[in-house]
Amino acid sequence: MKAQSYNNHVRFYPPHHFIYYPVLIAFMSASIYFMFTTADKLLWGFITVIFIFLFCLAFMLRQHYALILQNRIVKLELRYRYFVLTGTRFETIEYKFTDDQLFSLRFAPDSEFLTLIEQALKENLSGDAIKQKIKHWKGDYNRV
Repeated sequence: MKAQSYNNHVRFYPPHHFIYYPVLIAFMSASIYFMFTTADKLLWGFITVIFIFLFCLAFMLRQHYALILQNRIVKLELRYRYFVLTGTRFETIEYKFTDDQLFSLRFAPDSEFLTLIEQALKENLSGDAIKQKIKHWKGDYNRV
């Protein structure tokens, strides 16, 4: 992965930002134009409604972005908890875990957290196996 700097830190999702939206706007504009300039107003009106629906669907893609943000927040929470419990940074071992393992650790209470981290590293436990080993489940009620 390329090192991030001021010049390249902005992140776009090219299929979404540079293909989907421009093509959708062009087609929707054309369908609105034809709806008012041709005799087939009903057909072009229907096509316009389809493009409006697709445009609205694109906004629902923002949920995808919210989940990415939530994943980042969960990782930050784990880093904080690890630091509070050990006094050392979690980033030194975080790379050894998969996202599935990390997201499973968030359900562990502080009393089981460090033990589960050690077990996950030694036994290469899956996320589901980590969840099954938790004795006192710590719920995550704010995740979408």
